[in-house]
Amino acid sequence: MHSSNRPKHVRGDGRLAELDLLRFIAALAVVAFHYLVAYASVWGDRPAELFPALAPVAGLGILGVELFFIISGFVILMTVWGRGLGGFARSRFVRLYPAYWLSLGAVAALYAITGAKALNPKLSPGEYLVNATMLQRLFKVTDASGVYWSLWAELRFYLLMAILVIIGVTYRRVLVFAGVWLLAALGAELLGNDLLDEIVMPRYAPYFVAGMSLYLIHKHGSAWLPWLYVAGGYGLSINAALGRVHSRVEAAGFKNMPVTDVSVIITITLIFAVMALVALGLLRLRASRTLTALGGVTYPLYLFHGVVAVALIPVLVEDLPPWAVAVTATLVAILLSYLVHAFAERPIQRLLKPRKAPQTTSAPAVQVEKASVP
Repeated sequence: MHSSNRPKHVRGDGRLAELDLLRFIAALAVVAFHYLVAYASVWGDRPAELFPALAPVAGLGILGVELFFIISGFVILMTVWGRGLGGFARSRFVRLYPAYWLSLGAVAALYAITGAKALNPKLSPGEYLVNATMLQRLFKVTDASGVYWSLWAELRFYLLMAILVIIGVTYRRVLVFAGVWLLAALGAELLGNDLLDEIVMPRYAPYFVAGMSLYLIHKHGSAWLPWLYVAGGYGLSINAALGRVHSRVEAAGFKNMPVTDVSVIITITLIFAVMALVALGLLRLRASRTLTALGGVTYPLYLFHGVVAVALIPVLVEDLPPWAVAVTATLVAILLSYLVHAFAERPIQRLLKPRKAPQTTSAPAVQVEKASVP
C-alpha cells in the first residue's frame, strides 16, 4: 500500500510531484490549441494556415482538458479521503475562486478599457456578476471566457463528490459510487436526455471515474474492479473525445482543425497510459520547487492565456513572424500566470484559509473527523 510509507515524490501535503508536471503540460496543450489552431479572430487569419506543420499536433491540445479531468478525479478523491464536508468545500472554494475572480476582472477590464473585439463575450455588467458565481451556465448566461466551460464540469463533479463525502469515503463506497456513475453515464449517453446529461455528464464522467479508480489503485494496490472501471472509462472516453473533436472539425473545417481520428485515439491512450504509470508508482519525479511552481502556474495559465492572446497577438503580428508572436505570447502568459499565482492567488488563499488550531487541540478534532468516516 502506498499510503503507509509516503514515497519521496510526494510532497508534505500529499501532492504527487509528477502530477504538477502533467497538469502544466495539459495547460500548455490547451494554450497550443488556442494559439496555433483556434484563435482565428485574434490572429485575423486562420492559425492552422500560419502554422501548417504544427497544427495537426497543436489541434490535439484540445484534449488537454481531458487530462485535467482524469487528474482531477485522482486528486479530488485523494483530497476528500478522511476529510469532512466543510473541509472539502473550503478547500475547493479557496482553490478555484480567487484566480477565477482575478481572470474575470482581467477579461472585463480588457474589453472595457482597450475596446478589443476578438473573443469578446459582449456581456453586461450584470452578466459579469453572474459569471462571478461560476454558475453562469445554470442561468443560461454566456461564459466570460471560453475556458470557463470546464469549470462548470468541475463544479458538478465536486457536487457529486460532496454526496460521497456525506455518505463517507471508504474503498468499497468509492467503488460503488464510481460504478454507478459509470453506468449512469453510459445510460445517459444512450438516452440523450438533457437534464440527465447535466447531472451525470456522460462526456466527462469517464475521465473523472478513471481518475478516481486510478487513485484507488495507487492507494490500495491493484485489484480487478478498479482496473475494470479504468478500462470502461477508457472506452467511453474514446467515444467522447472523438465526438468533441468531430464537432470542432465540423464547425471549423478539417483544413482549420486538421486532427484525425487515429491521432485522437492515440492521444487518449497515451493520457490513460501515463496516468496508469502514475497510479502504479512507475512514473515518479522527486518533488522540487520548479515542479511545485509549474503546478501552481497551471490554473492561472489556463485562465489568463486568452486575455494575453487578445491583448498581445494583434499588436505583435504586424511586426513579427507568426512563430515569434506565438512564442512571445506563450512566455508572457506563463510569466503573468506566475505573477498572479505568487503575488495574488496565494496571498488571497492564505487569507481565506482558516487558521490552524494549536497542535494540542487539533488532534482530537482530527480523530473525531476520521472516526466519523467508516
